[in-house]
Amino acid sequence: MTESAQGRYTVAVLGLGAMGLPMAARLATRLAVHGFDIAENRLALAREAGIETFGSAQEAVRGADAVLLAVRNGAQLEDVLFGEAGVARELARGAVVILTSTVGTGPVMATAERLAELGVDLVDAPLSGGPVRAGNGDLLVVVGAPESAIERARPVLDLLASTLTVVGDRVGDGQALKTVNQLLCGIHIAAAAEALALADALGLDRARTLDALTAGAAGSFMLGDRGRRMLEAYDGDGAPVLSRLDIFVKDLGIVGRAAREVALATPVAAAAEQLFLLGQAMGLEAADDSSVIRVLAPELRSALPAEG
Repeated sequence: MTESAQGRYTVAVLGLGAMGLPMAARLATRLAVHGFDIAENRLALAREAGIETFGSAQEAVRGADAVLLAVRNGAQLEDVLFGEAGVARELARGAVVILTSTVGTGPVMATAERLAELGVDLVDAPLSGGPVRAGNGDLLVVVGAPESAIERARPVLDLLASTLTVVGDRVGDGQALKTVNQLLCGIHIAAAAEALALADALGLDRARTLDALTAGAAGSFMLGDRGRRMLEAYDGDGAPVLSRLDIFVKDLGIVGRAAREVALATPVAAAAEQLFLLGQAMGLEAADDSSVIRVLAPELRSALPAEG
């Protein structure tokens, strides 16, 4: 394990949003944490959590052993590291950048090559789990990176992950496995929406139907988790946002591109992607991903005109 000039392992967390802040707070229980966000209210919350905050991303990463990034896509990754206000050239040789986002294999491999020129390793570590699990160190993390880089990132990874799977020693291996994971998750959410919409259209009690399905062979994590939240989509504004619908527009797009690169047909994933794209077109991009059921059943069955 490397240590910063202050003699304590230091990690800079750039972006203190829904996931970044609880991860930073978790890390601050054992490590020195530098935090940065463009929103002042997030910086204030970070300070309350014992995180040292900075006025710029460049200041935050100076002297850090590791930098934790949670970005939306490859373009944002490029901008944070190498853009006009990018931090890459502020990193000390021997530091590691830990990427927790799903951006696809191509962007992370290209980024790793550019960082290597600066003596910095990239640890490809996409994660699964929401803000509560992040704050409890209960995330699923899949990692692709050389062993030496993983060891330098261990203080961070071990605090955040309850399940840490090293997929391989190549940057991009983590992204590849997360792509497969997201294929299944997207399909399962779409299938749950279709099933519950059909149950409603057939006049079944939605809650009782969900209980019966989750208890049998048709049950899955996504049916149980998102199914409960889909029932909320029928009332008011729907479930509170834990995972935005447009994340699956992005992730299933990554799935499609990856499949085409290896000439593999993924027709079920493609159909699920279309459902999420329709949700986005309906203005649901910032809603919880469980709201995709609104594409199929935008109104309660009982509110529709009765057939003669």
